[in-house]
Amino acid sequence: MSMDGVAIVGMAGRFPGAGDVDAFWSNIKNGVESITHFSPSELDIPAESMEQDPNARFVCAKGILDGVDMFDARFFGYLPREAELMDPQHRVFLELCSDAIEHAGYDAQRYPGAIGVYGGCYMDTYLMWNLCSDPKFLARFIESIQVGSLQTELGNDKDYLATRVAFKLGLRGPAMTLQTACSTSLVAIATACQAVASYQCDMALAGGVTIVLPQKKGYFYKEGSMLSPDGHCRTFDEQAAGTVFSNGAAVLLLKRVEDAIADGDTIYAVIRGYATNNDGAGKVSYTAPSVDGQAEVISMALSMADIDARTIGYVEAHGTATPMGDPIEVAGLTTAYRAYGPDTGYCAIGSVKANLGHLDIASGAIGLIKTTLSLHEAVLPPSINFTRPNPKIDFAASPFYVNTQLRPWPERDFPRRAGVSSFGVGGTNAHVIVEQAPERADTGPGRSHSLLVLSARSESALAAQARRLADFLESRPGVLLEDVAHTLQIGRRQFEHRRIVVASTNQEAIAALRKDAAPGETSQLRASAPKITFMFPGQGAQYPGMARQLFDAEPVFRAAIDRCCAALSGAETVAQDPRPYLLWNEADSELDSAKASLELSQTRLAQPALFAMETALVELLKSWGVKPDAVMGHSVGEFAAACAAGVFEMEEAMQLVALRGRLMQAQPEGRMLAVRAPAEALQALLPEGVEIAAINAPNLSVASGPSEAVAALAERLAREDIQATALVTSHAYHSTMMQPAREPLTEAVRKVPRKPAVLRVVSTATGMDMPADGFCDPEYWGSQLMSPVRFSDGVAAATQDGSTLLEVGPGRTLTGLARQTVARSAAGSVLPCLGPVQAPGKDVHHLLVAIGQLWLAGANPDWNGLQSGTRRRIALPTYPFERKRFWVEPPARGAKAPEPSVGALDQAASNPALTSDAGRPAPDDVEWLIRQQLALIQAQISA
Repeated sequence: MSMDGVAIVGMAGRFPGAGDVDAFWSNIKNGVESITHFSPSELDIPAESMEQDPNARFVCAKGILDGVDMFDARFFGYLPREAELMDPQHRVFLELCSDAIEHAGYDAQRYPGAIGVYGGCYMDTYLMWNLCSDPKFLARFIESIQVGSLQTELGNDKDYLATRVAFKLGLRGPAMTLQTACSTSLVAIATACQAVASYQCDMALAGGVTIVLPQKKGYFYKEGSMLSPDGHCRTFDEQAAGTVFSNGAAVLLLKRVEDAIADGDTIYAVIRGYATNNDGAGKVSYTAPSVDGQAEVISMALSMADIDARTIGYVEAHGTATPMGDPIEVAGLTTAYRAYGPDTGYCAIGSVKANLGHLDIASGAIGLIKTTLSLHEAVLPPSINFTRPNPKIDFAASPFYVNTQLRPWPERDFPRRAGVSSFGVGGTNAHVIVEQAPERADTGPGRSHSLLVLSARSESALAAQARRLADFLESRPGVLLEDVAHTLQIGRRQFEHRRIVVASTNQEAIAALRKDAAPGETSQLRASAPKITFMFPGQGAQYPGMARQLFDAEPVFRAAIDRCCAALSGAETVAQDPRPYLLWNEADSELDSAKASLELSQTRLAQPALFAMETALVELLKSWGVKPDAVMGHSVGEFAAACAAGVFEMEEAMQLVALRGRLMQAQPEGRMLAVRAPAEALQALLPEGVEIAAINAPNLSVASGPSEAVAALAERLAREDIQATALVTSHAYHSTMMQPAREPLTEAVRKVPRKPAVLRVVSTATGMDMPADGFCDPEYWGSQLMSPVRFSDGVAAATQDGSTLLEVGPGRTLTGLARQTVARSAAGSVLPCLGPVQAPGKDVHHLLVAIGQLWLAGANPDWNGLQSGTRRRIALPTYPFERKRFWVEPPARGAKAPEPSVGALDQAASNPALTSDAGRPAPDDVEWLIRQQLALIQAQISA
């Protein structure tokens, strides 16, 4: 299958009897007619008020579009008054363009390419019927046209349909409003295809909208007219006698096929050929169709597609059900297809107008959506209201037959293909050739857990979004949760009200979405993205197997672990490879849990193992777009901080840490004691030889020293009812007992290349910000062995600017400690990267929660990096617009009143607001005024 062509990657629409594409397609497959028949009492314009013909029959039927008075003005940044004055066609088209982009899985604001907009709308009946039927409004509008009525003009003129979308959605491709009557939307699609194929833009929205007001308005049928005598469209049927006009709208998103495949898009169908032309003067009248013109445009599209017409399995016809139009259309199709052979009866034909009526401007785009879904689902939907063929159409001698049942549409020796026609009054014709989408490559399994991110402009819209997503997952049990997560991450605008869900299965996600969000799962952004400080834990956080799950699941993490550990094999002093402990699993290890923990508690193993774990986490987070603005570390964690800040290369730092661990383990044994007391209070209680080793929180300090002296301190604290806990260590770290290790470590650092830090560094040896070259000083690393860890002061310094602290390492020890300091200062926030040591085994889950919580706070992860380009965009529920009524009612129809004078018009023009119904002139006056003012407009145009 050729990779040329234009892919249909997104669709949106509102139709009679269907609020979206899914409901529309369900109606089409089930043969539902969506034309509304209403009683005379329901009419917006009673029959007796209309110009009557005694020989005509009054028909109360039309395809109604629900909710045309409703609009989410807040979402698009419109004031209520602006929304009220705007043509509902513009409002619906804007919403559908937003929907179509989301349906394709894109956020227009983050899309790097250019997106074009091509569309058209019907004449503005809202302006005429609802606004200008108020004489005061009309007088002001006409007298201030091009001067003081700009807002009304911008909201109602066709010229601004496409450019409004470009402005509101931030689209930088061509934005063009086209008008070719009934063929407008398919001409817009053909024009958009040209723009995409010629690289004028990378994607393009194309479609159209028709909303004629008032909606509940009947019509008089007269023999020989184009209107249906009974309110039904019987396309190609012997009883076909006319059409029914309806309201609706449709938009498609188009993209080059090769780009769509590369970007993992859902491709619903591929446009292989397209053409437009005009009948010229070769027909009986301006409004009449032309066999030659239609045959020519179809032949042009087939030629461009470079296919044999006999491979076409379905044609979506213009199919207006008029006595003259249907036979001419089949004749034109047959003429074009006969160039490929005399075969008959191989191609189904139908028209969506039998279901919906004639949607005028929007009809071509709607026909293309129907055809696209037929190709995508490999079914031919039934043509309704068809019993016997129109005797003027010789189907038996043509390639075509009317399909009246839903049936499969299998592939043959070639892909499924279809043609779509749309012909406009005035002779502008359009035809496109559509083909089934290429097979989509299987992406394979993803992570054990997925991160779902949802956002909205309001709390209620966020809740609605969660419900809709849960409903979607329930209705499509086969959808891959990883693809859902990927689409939400990269294919939705990011608003201030946010929620996250981390789940391993669809059912787990559904259950979470249906519940109220737990603490830490929602947020409302009030400021810009926070600065992030990575904090790295020190010895004591390690446990056997702490890297196993991420090593197996994440290639970037695995590569960093291997790189770190490989550095030890070339070290001058041979160090033990910590991987057996990092990747420990009781099922395949000779060591049981207790023995593995005991061995890993040895400083010579614990410190390089922690450095490898923490550095690998940094590399993984960076690949996901989570990069620190600052770093800090607890004890040996400062080496990981220095490496993250660019001071050391990974390999040299790993060798230094391994040396540090061996030097410290070689010192005399000692003990350490965590004490629930401020450092100042503890200092007064210390016996000789015992020192403050760490100030971890305002009321949590650590004492360090010889075993006997520390034991004596513990007894005294117990007598004074001060809580103290002995730490599981064999040495008195951060005390003068480490003095012999100082010089060897200092000299080792001196031999290693060092660079000034490229990030802000907070030293926990000083509790303050460190100069950029502070970590370059070898003496710092020697003295750091013995200096107390001023972690609490470091946290206070790091969070002065409101930074978010992220613990990058195993366990959550630093998170708990830092929160005690942050709680006092009310600055910043603290997040763990992984789960607690006591409950290992869900590292992917906890890491995704951390990413999600950073996003809740305003961070911007690299979602493509998170997915490594392996997932697919899929169609998900689009934004749940919170529509409200923005509508100016036309004046009530009443008795005739005298014509207003010029003075009255001047007085009305001075009133900038629409008046209430009270005191408005009777309808006959309004109609007179409209005629007078339209004459003024014509005079201005002609001048």
